[in-house]
Amino acid sequence: MSLHSTSHLEVRRLTYADLPIVTAIERRSFVTPWSLAMFVLELSKPSGICLAAVRDDQLVGYLVCSRYDTVWHVMNVSVDPEHRRNGIASELLGRLVSSVPSPETAQFTLEVRESNHGAMALYAALGFREAGVRRRYYQDNGEDARIMWRTPATRRGALDDVPGIEVGAPGVRAR
Repeated sequence: MSLHSTSHLEVRRLTYADLPIVTAIERRSFVTPWSLAMFVLELSKPSGICLAAVRDDQLVGYLVCSRYDTVWHVMNVSVDPEHRRNGIASELLGRLVSSVPSPETAQFTLEVRESNHGAMALYAALGFREAGVRRRYYQDNGEDARIMWRTPATRRGALDDVPGIEVGAPGVRAR
């Protein structure tokens, strides 16, 4: 266990003033990082939820989520590489779920690199289930993305309330 894991973690609204640190973490975390303009666009959306994780007065992680009709799309979750494996991403995602209207019936979706087994395990532990693939989704290397959903059904191990999924179709199963 890291020393950081015992320090208090504050989760608060992400602000424009946070963006220099956010873009620095983004560049250290991803081969194809989001631009500053992408973060500004997401922060400007009134229906979105953007969160910052702060430990010892230092921004160590962030989450960006947009709302499309009735579905919440988790667009970006990142933790500074020096602070990973300390529950920060779990805390951000938990805070996201608890902050939306009707969290018990809310639907969340996200895409994750199929090689990112750690992230997929984290999402699965939080009730997300794989419900599809976006072929060659990542432009840097053509890697596929796994589409994951968190709904009332996925938390029971089913996919029957996931939009666009025909339950009983060949190859459709909850993971």
